[in-house]
Amino acid sequence: MRILGLCGSLRSGSFNASVLHTAADLTVAPREFVVWPDLGRLPFFNADVEATALPGIVADLRAAVGAADGVLVVTPEYAHGTSGVLKNALEWLVGGGEIAGKPVALASASTAITGGDGARAWVSQTLTVMSARVIPQDLRVPQAARKFADGRITDEPTLTALRELLDALAEAAVEANETNGTFA
Repeated sequence: MRILGLCGSLRSGSFNASVLHTAADLTVAPREFVVWPDLGRLPFFNADVEATALPGIVADLRAAVGAADGVLVVTPEYAHGTSGVLKNALEWLVGGGEIAGKPVALASASTAITGGDGARAWVSQTLTVMSARVIPQDLRVPQAARKFADGRITDEPTLTALRELLDALAEAAVEANETNGTFA
């Protein structure tokens, strides 16, 4: 089972990127966790470009989403919404259809007490419109500065919640693949 991790933050030392790296650390066979290296390398979405000459990096992203059994999207919150880089990536995924029907889990980490609630709600709504299967469980990490060290989650309750989220995403992926007859 392959889970793809997408991070909407480009900031070095990002708590949200640290959530993905911790998720990768927690993943053991037969599960595989792959972190997409950098959404910031995607060009700005342009429907004319999509229709005439799809950039290779966009084709690679679409292929990675298509090959994944589930996707973990980790988003920072900016002005009660997601980052421009994550929004741009989602726009590139609309036309390919690879995210349609795909189980997706959401997470956010923030220094604020809200833990990125606005961003997760925004991304959930967008993914739902894109026909992704957003699972009801999510992860919010409020007051994140207290819960991370050396680029990883160190807070035990947050680690437990992340494990539970990964398990719920894996269960949703199994259900989706059994329904579609594609899971071995």
